[in-house]
Amino acid sequence: QVQLVESGGGLVQPGGSLRLSCAASGFTFSSYRMTWYRQAPGKERELVAGISSGGGSTNYASFVKGRFTISRANAKNTVYLQLNSLKPEDTAVYYCHAQGWGRYWGQGTQVTVSS
Repeated sequence: QVQLVESGGGLVQPGGSLRLSCAASGFTFSSYRMTWYRQAPGKERELVAGISSGGGSTNYASFVKGRFTISRANAKNTVYLQLNSLKPEDTAVYYCHAQGWGRYWGQGTQVTVSS
């Protein structure tokens, strides 16, 4: 059974940091490209960052502007998203997505940036 389980979200003040994790099971994680998306209330889901199966290639949305870092630990079947210098407009549900032989989504983790 394929599972993607996100964690690490929460409430943080503007300028703060969070580290999101996505633990994968049920498929060959090291063969899949992993991507983080987010969806704010009333808005469409948008790509935040992606990382190749081996971790050697990453890409980011323009709004990230050096604030977020995606990484992965294939030995732990986990992908991470480090969020720094958070802004209120970063408030959203953050989802991880796996793309390879199949395509899978996690259930999401809420990130709220507010003072």
